[in-house]
Amino acid sequence: MPTAKHILVVGGNSGIGRHLVDQLLVDGHQISALCRDGSDLEALGVTVVPFEATDAGPITEGIPERLDGLVYCPGSITLKPFHRTTEADFLTDYQINVVGAVRVLQAALPALKGGIDPAVVLFSSVAAGTGLGFHSSIASAKAAVEGLVRSLAAEWAPTVRVNGIAPSLTNTPLAGALLGSDAKLEAAGQRHPLQRIGDPADLAALAKMLLSPESKFVSGQILTVDGGMSALRTFG
Repeated sequence: MPTAKHILVVGGNSGIGRHLVDQLLVDGHQISALCRDGSDLEALGVTVVPFEATDAGPITEGIPERLDGLVYCPGSITLKPFHRTTEADFLTDYQINVVGAVRVLQAALPALKGGIDPAVVLFSSVAAGTGLGFHSSIASAKAAVEGLVRSLAAEWAPTVRVNGIAPSLTNTPLAGALLGSDAKLEAAGQRHPLQRIGDPADLAALAKMLLSPESKFVSGQILTVDGGMSALRTFG
């Protein structure tokens, strides 16, 4: 059994975040969550504080005195032709994916510095490193997340490790509009060399590994988990 840690999961009520909470609880870790609706998490013994990524101002509640890990899961999927993507779209995506993470990290830094082998995990997207049409807004925001990962990993070394995960399309509620039928699900899978889309449990397992001592020599990295989409070309 791993040594119990106190982990803050932002957006722990849905998708990858919820799978991560479940996996961490199985390992005996203490979990706090910042999220919109965490009533079901409270029943599991998770400490929940309401959180909205688009709010402004410093975070004053929900940060424990000591933290051994932090994962920021909120994200967005804005897919539009560039000429129809508004300034508000760009600002909202940046607010959710970047500024929301900044607010949490600034509030949590003292607690992380007091933690045991503390680690942070942020989520990017395959779109930040691979040109995908209609992704201009979210790709821009996620590219900023990757820059934040590398900058903080350098600034906070050697005390706090910071890494990012860049998935392709994953079967979460956020992607529901893109995966609303068997035909859409099959078509999305066929765009990946591995012929399937991401499983949120797999992404959560990777985040859990990045929080653990098994990755104690890993920092400043963006791990691209995209079924081979960005690196492979298959024929046949």
